[in-house]
Amino acid sequence: MTGWIAAALAGAVTGVLSGFGVGGGTLLLIYLTAFAGVPQNLAQGINLLYFLPTAATALPAHVKNGFIETRVLIPAIAAGLLGTAAAAWAATALDVALLRRCFGGFLLVIGVREFFSKG
Repeated sequence: MTGWIAAALAGAVTGVLSGFGVGGGTLLLIYLTAFAGVPQNLAQGINLLYFLPTAATALPAHVKNGFIETRVLIPAIAAGLLGTAAAAWAATALDVALLRRCFGGFLLVIGVREFFSKG
């Protein structure tokens, strides 16, 4: 499959998953690093830019259907901004190989947790 077709297909699939709110960006990172050969730190930057328009298109439907809990919105945004700033600083300082291992470990922990969850 040619490069742009594979990228468009990965974008479409992860876009649908992002619209459902189930972590399409994480799957995009896996595609970019494992299949497209993009370095981890570059893939993370691409993922951040990818997230902005996909979130913006999904948000109106979630607001319309009442799926936004305004009581926790401001504290979640504030904590998210602080965490994102700290993690972005750390990610730019880490070696790409270590960054890949950290991301792989994160995926393993989530996978094992999901495998053994009851639901």
